[in-house]
Amino acid sequence: MRITITGRNIDLTEGIKQAVEEKLSKLEKYFKPDTDVYVTLSVEKERQKIEVTIPTKGHVIRSEQVSNDMYVSIDLVEEVIERQLRKYRTKLTSKKFAPADIFQEEFVEADEADDEEIKIVRTKRFGMKPMYPEDACIQMELSGHDFFVFRNAENDEVNVVYKRKGNTYGLIEPEC
Repeated sequence: MRITITGRNIDLTEGIKQAVEEKLSKLEKYFKPDTDVYVTLSVEKERQKIEVTIPTKGHVIRSEQVSNDMYVSIDLVEEVIERQLRKYRTKLTSKKFAPADIFQEEFVEADEADDEEIKIVRTKRFGMKPMYPEDACIQMELSGHDFFVFRNAENDEVNVVYKRKGNTYGLIEPEC
């Protein structure tokens, strides 16, 4: 794996670089040697953040972890990516998808008995009256959820509004 480490508002010491490379080297058993891994370390006040992005054909494997200690964040990000990879392998084998060419054959063909399977345990159905995104934000606040699915009155498509950090909102629109 080719690991590219960049820093924002942080001095990249050899100790930090070595810790990142050591932790992420545990992922080498999953990927081919020519796989690119992009790591961004940043510090904002007391928040020590690491973002890891691994582009694959058709998908992006990504994790972002924040704690008050960079080494804890590094440990957490490796665990999350490993869990994502196990779920991805389950998806590949159960749906018979063609695996991206960045994975080791042993990883794709391994027995998935220990993998976590995605289970949908509840289905909700509800009528959607057309409304404007601002009205959907109000409905979301009233329901106490972090997101709200609605039919947009402007384009008659299903959209999602969601809460963002800093008490702002986001809108997800389908791209056809």
